Amino acid sequence: MSLRVLPFNAFILLHSETPQRAVSTFCPKTNGGNPSYPQRPTPHPLTLPHPVIALIQRVSEASVAVDGETVGAIGAGLLVLLGVHQADTEAEAGWLAGKVSRLRVFRDGEGRMNRSLLDTDGEALVVSQFTLYGDTRKGNRPSYVAAAPPEKAEALYAYFAEQLSSLLEKPVPTGVFGAMMDVRLVNDGPVTLWIEK
Repeated sequence: MSLRVLPFNAFILLHSETPQRAVSTFCPKTNGGNPSYPQRPTPHPLTLPHPVIALIQRVSEASVAVDGETVGAIGAGLLVLLGVHQADTEAEAGWLAGKVSRLRVFRDGEGRMNRSLLDTDGEALVVSQFTLYGDTRKGNRPSYVAAAPPEKAEALYAYFAEQLSSLLEKPVPTGVFGAMMDVRLVNDGPVTLWIEK
């Protein structure tokens, strides 16, 4: 399996239901003739402060190559595609590293997903993926304005990998930030999860 671009355009929005003011007219769609209220515009999640996000896949093996040369590879473990938002800090990156290391997605002796990378001595491969912040609401070309600028994204990407390596007590291979990469994996399950704080 090869992976180049990861589109994502589905989000869960939480917003206040408190009305700003009542309207004297009645809404025919409400029960009992309750007055309708003007709805507040709901900000899109990509325009709000947002933690680093990761799409992880449980794999039996995975690798990343640049210009035909393998720069990172693992056996059984997790492939982590990491997106950094423009408002992110080391606090969010550190939290996410801890979450990934402790996430119980590996089978125990009874076949249930009850073990983590720490429990299984599994490996992790981290690949930068700014397209996780692609906004596809308008037109057919995604907008990536919510993604962190390259210099900030690269620093937090490196920090996340360092923190994860420290938690796992082993090297964590990565892709090459900003490069065109070929990612190959064998998804075990399949198991794929979207993680954010």
